[in-house]
Amino acid sequence: MTTFLLCHRELLDMTCRLANTLKKYGIQKGDRVAIYMSVSPLSVAAMLACARIGAVHTVVFAGFSAESLAGRIMDSGCKAVITYNQGVRGGRTTELKATVDEAVKSCPSIKHVFVAQRTDNKVQMGDRDIPLDEEMTKADSICAPESMDSEDMLFMLYTSGSTGKPKGIVHTQAGYLLYAALTHKYVFDYQEGDVFGCVADIGWITGHSYVVYGPLCNGATSVLFESTPVYPDPGRYWEVVQRLKINQFYGAPTAIRLLLNYGEEWVKKYDRSSLKVLGSVGEPINKEAWQWFYQVVGEGRCALVDTWWQTETGGICIAPRPSEEKAEIVPAMAMRPFFGIVPVLMDENGEVIEGNDVSGALCIAQPWPGMARTIHGDHQRFIDAYFKAYPGYYFTGDGAYRSQKGYYQITGRMDDIINISGHRLGTAEIEDAMADHPEVPETAVVGYPHKIKGEGAFAFIVLKEQTARVDHIKEELKTIVASKIAKYAVPDHILVVKRLPKTRSGKIMRRLLRKVVTEQSGNMGDVTTLDDPDVVKEILDAYQKYKEKSSS
Repeated sequence: MTTFLLCHRELLDMTCRLANTLKKYGIQKGDRVAIYMSVSPLSVAAMLACARIGAVHTVVFAGFSAESLAGRIMDSGCKAVITYNQGVRGGRTTELKATVDEAVKSCPSIKHVFVAQRTDNKVQMGDRDIPLDEEMTKADSICAPESMDSEDMLFMLYTSGSTGKPKGIVHTQAGYLLYAALTHKYVFDYQEGDVFGCVADIGWITGHSYVVYGPLCNGATSVLFESTPVYPDPGRYWEVVQRLKINQFYGAPTAIRLLLNYGEEWVKKYDRSSLKVLGSVGEPINKEAWQWFYQVVGEGRCALVDTWWQTETGGICIAPRPSEEKAEIVPAMAMRPFFGIVPVLMDENGEVIEGNDVSGALCIAQPWPGMARTIHGDHQRFIDAYFKAYPGYYFTGDGAYRSQKGYYQITGRMDDIINISGHRLGTAEIEDAMADHPEVPETAVVGYPHKIKGEGAFAFIVLKEQTARVDHIKEELKTIVASKIAKYAVPDHILVVKRLPKTRSGKIMRRLLRKVVTEQSGNMGDVTTLDDPDVVKEILDAYQKYKEKSSS
């Protein structure tokens, strides 16, 4: 458990050397650079080096497959990739360079791959590969920052779309940085000298806004967490809190639910008296996890902010703080909009719902500095996804409830996006991957509540013909999804059915499949639009048999 301390001066030195190395190999203002690295000081410096020379970074989570990486590189038109020889996480080594090698075979735009050493192991180096550490030692430690327009692109970050193709969300310079810095300061009550611990990966927007840009803009000490919550044991988070005297701790509900199962002793073993504010991010937190986080971890004395926001919003939009001093915090509720955020709830007719104790589609009524500006290469898709459903409003894709006191509670997605351990994933992405199997002509994937992950993926598949290879096919499907997307995207359950519930026009009614897996079959709603309503009983029978077999 080595602690690598880096002061702002050393980070600047590292950033400038990396920036000069990029420039030496032809990377300039406006060029795209992919970053495929585990969380580390160097990966932060890679982001900042791109920003310093006006290049656009697109960080790809280092758990994504070669195919996912290649898709993002091709869509964004990257000229270079920055990676490590290997990644280290939770006691395991991952072959990052080998994954990049596989990905760039299909990416003609890549001119150079910059390879840093995370471990001492040697990797195969080719003609376009540059040993980054060596080059940085030779580079100048001063690099003048490029002059940028406030609306120039800062970075792209890919997020799931309901159509299956990930969207390159574009954030620009000034508004994004202002919003990340302000939300970091006020939501977490950051004070000068505080140690801010956000345990997110830099591959996600949380890592961009609350590990890198927000804290650093405020001159904060930001903690980088490369490991997992349970390595080498379930006390890891709290050991880090004690050792680094962390004041604000920001993590995901899925990790809290996981740690809750290991009991309180792993928490109480460590001194957490430095903690002032706890934060939850990535998905709605359930009440049991909220209470455990608040009472056990925070000893009932730390404000717990359940934050709601998205890759597209750039920073936190709804959270219990800032507020009046000692104002109430309702468990498992995001509650209060941040400065300048005007939430509204809409009904199915596109009308604003007035009053309290009401539910509807969550929209935002006016622009804010941190909002995404477009989807790279497809502005029409940006308009269609976020502004078409409710003209004049930004549609979040989430449903929400406004309580009698006017507080907001997020009730979940309203489209075909599921949230697995805080990772947003379009069900269409999983379906597209599974469609590559020659014996599986049709698939439908829905989300279902999962005790640890928040949501899991449940896949319904139709086979071409009766076969004794069902279990073998299921394993092949899981392998396909892991290699095409990532391991976390693999469905927990795969159920073979004779056919899927379709309307007369051929549209799959996923709503009915959700009712089946959440065991609400007594309330199927209107099924008159189905081509053959008998399909519902068929699927229910198959699900019941599957459940009995699983429990035995």
